[in-house]
Amino acid sequence: MARVTVEDCIDKVDSPYQLVLVAKERVTQLNSGVEATLPRDNDKNTVISLREIAEEKVKVSELVDSAVYKLRKHVEQIDDVSEEDEEIGDDFENLYKGEISKSGVPILPSKRARKIPEKIQVSKEDLDELTNATEVKTEAPTEESQNEEVSLDEISEEENNEASSEDADTSNS
Repeated sequence: MARVTVEDCIDKVDSPYQLVLVAKERVTQLNSGVEATLPRDNDKNTVISLREIAEEKVKVSELVDSAVYKLRKHVEQIDDVSEEDEEIGDDFENLYKGEISKSGVPILPSKRARKIPEKIQVSKEDLDELTNATEVKTEAPTEESQNEEVSLDEISEEENNEASSEDADTSNS
């Protein structure tokens, strides 16, 4: 019976290749749960799809459009959202700091990182110790070091002399 069905369908489509495309699309629809327009008569979905095409119970142009739509890699989508709506709810730019994971997904700061640190309780004794320690470290410079004037050229010459003496030491050993 399927052979006669194929011969009947060739007249309804442009080429045998288009018949395969259209029949496959209709079989996919039937497999997904769409009701058949003809009685099943204990036939498989492929035979039912060919019978529907032969008797013109389904539109070939709609099946072609559906098959082509599924094969597209880039489907244009129309956004009905205005720019104002996006600005109100989108805080991505403020959160994203430019970090990207190995998989290419942007890394957003976690909630733990955004927590405000707790205030630290410091006793007066600890403050006194800290102030005394900083006073000892910041001694006033001596009078001799204040009166000396050094140019950048002198410093660079001293560094070059030190580097050349180190090179000489390493080449001698």
